[in-house]
Amino acid sequence: MPNAKVLEEKKAMVAALAEKLKNASSGVLVDYKGINVADDTKLRADMRKAGVEYAVYKNTLIRLAAQQAGLEGLDSYLNGTTALAISLTDVVAPAKLVSEYAKKIQGKFEIKAGFVEGKIVDAKEVGNLAELPSKEVLISRVLAGFNAPISGFVNVLNANLRGLAVALNAIREKKESEAA
Repeated sequence: MPNAKVLEEKKAMVAALAEKLKNASSGVLVDYKGINVADDTKLRADMRKAGVEYAVYKNTLIRLAAQQAGLEGLDSYLNGTTALAISLTDVVAPAKLVSEYAKKIQGKFEIKAGFVEGKIVDAKEVGNLAELPSKEVLISRVLAGFNAPISGFVNVLNANLRGLAVALNAIREKKESEAA
């Protein structure tokens, strides 16, 4: 039986992880067996750059924290080595980064499952999520869609002005040729 101090520390760790899981917009569980130090260091740096928190946790701690956070259904994925990538703001970032590394390091880094806005998703759905464009790309596409009617209107106006200029130029050339 662990002593009271160790038990309190573990309870605090579970509570902190549960709070992160509640506030996270998405997260991905991965099996990281066999990943080398260089790849792990690069992965962690890329995660930090993207605002994704990546850490290795004991399965029991994740299980307890997930229960406290209301994420039911992760138990079947919590076996073997488990790391957790969490993003508080970007739904796509953890899935995208983890999927990239899973493709690079085949067999050594595998997606187990994930969650999006409190809903558990399997590895296939995490892969589908990773295929989505980033938030910035989606925003730029929406803005381009808003801009398209305005651009079309400007082009129509320019075409009329251009046509008028060509017609006036033709009339001027005709008058010059008649005067000569």
